[in-house]
Amino acid sequence: MANIVITTLNARYIHSAFGLRYLYANMGDLQANTALLEFGIQQRPIEIVEKLLQQQARIIGFGVYIWNVSEISAIVSILKQVAPETIIVLGGPEVSHPPDLPAVADLADYIITGNGEISFPRLCSQLLHGAKPEQQIIEGGTAPLNELAAPYPHYTDTDIRQRIIYVEASRGCPFKCEFCLSSLDTTAKPFALDDFLRHMDVLYQRGARHFKFIDRTFNLKVDSSVAILTFFLERLSEDLYLHFEVIPDNLPERLKQAITQFPPGVLQFEVGVQTFDPAIQQLISRKQDNQKTQDNLRWLRQNSQAHIHADLIAGLPGDTLEGFGASFDTLVALNPQEIQVGILKRLRGAPLNRHNQDYQLRYDPNPPYSILSTRDISFADLQRITRFARFWDLVGNSGRFSTTLPLILAEQPFARFMQFSDALYAQTDSTWKIALKRLFELTYTAMTETLEISSSDAQTVLAQDFQGSGEKSPPTFLQAQIDVEHKRGVANKRQRQYI
Repeated sequence: MANIVITTLNARYIHSAFGLRYLYANMGDLQANTALLEFGIQQRPIEIVEKLLQQQARIIGFGVYIWNVSEISAIVSILKQVAPETIIVLGGPEVSHPPDLPAVADLADYIITGNGEISFPRLCSQLLHGAKPEQQIIEGGTAPLNELAAPYPHYTDTDIRQRIIYVEASRGCPFKCEFCLSSLDTTAKPFALDDFLRHMDVLYQRGARHFKFIDRTFNLKVDSSVAILTFFLERLSEDLYLHFEVIPDNLPERLKQAITQFPPGVLQFEVGVQTFDPAIQQLISRKQDNQKTQDNLRWLRQNSQAHIHADLIAGLPGDTLEGFGASFDTLVALNPQEIQVGILKRLRGAPLNRHNQDYQLRYDPNPPYSILSTRDISFADLQRITRFARFWDLVGNSGRFSTTLPLILAEQPFARFMQFSDALYAQTDSTWKIALKRLFELTYTAMTETLEISSSDAQTVLAQDFQGSGEKSPPTFLQAQIDVEHKRGVANKRQRQYI
């Protein structure tokens, strides 16, 4: 039982709600009467309502994000029917930019915009003492970072065993990229490094090995970046995994030296490239040295064991299908292990919304508010790019087609993979629920009939990839080729035995 419940819905079970833990850590005297409950977007709203009401709380606070706003809307609607006396407080990015608010805001008793670590406990204290604020929307207060209680002690042992552990060494971002809500920040502020590393050591001693840094600019301050990497170098283990978001054009020599000391499988760098088009970069206030970005990505692939996850965004104002393809081709040539093809989303409060009229940016009114069409890219072509992104994940990013992919892409990666994607969709009329064996069959058909790759070449590369896929029963068209590869392997093994 608790007077206050703070809750949200995570996209997946392995995710943990970092913001809720910050709230809980800063509840002060109210913490003893506060319960932190997490759910998943796959759970039925009515079942979540039942679990929430079991706490018999007077106040329920929800963290509302682009991925869970629909589900939270359903939950709050039910709560208002069966427990109208319960006070509903909403916070999070989806409700932080009035008057641009989702429909669920009309059902809330109170909304806290921005940071909630100070304002939410204050509101709860007022409500529990019968002093109800007159205004529904309350601006979130900020505090110096050194005055905030840290969230890390509130990761449970189960979290550490089963979930991603989110951490932040700094908060905010100095850059003004208009598609990102971090552009509203004035600067990036670091937490005290010694205190931060002390918390990391406690988490490590408790068994945490998967650390995901949510800093928008991990490599902004090189001294701090090197100190953090050195901390983890001293604690290397086979299961250590570190995820950082990095600025693509800032990789000084000291940072390079630290990066090269890590073995494979430890470092993942999320590199937000977004576009290589200088005109679009200027339009959306994105400062990026494209040549340095390319040089750094090339260096990382040639000189480090870091796994590079590079992001591109389709649908930015001023971009065209051909222009996006040019950025994609440039990135493919740099050979990151993953290319995340993202579709532009309308974020409430993001400065990019100032371009909506001039560039005819039309978004899906339903979450996650993906771009539908622009002045320069039609609805039909954006649908093609959306399918391209999905098939790229299945074939390009999965690692299951590493031998086949170069043959598909050849000298024109974007144009050829778009042909390939169109062909896959023509065969399936779907981008989901495609079994791996079926995907190999579809890929073979698209390669031979659409890309006009010879059957023998397609079978050779697909057979190699299928044998490494873990699937036991090959498609019929690959059986003969796999038998040949198997016989060749047996013969080579026998030959080596006689040498």
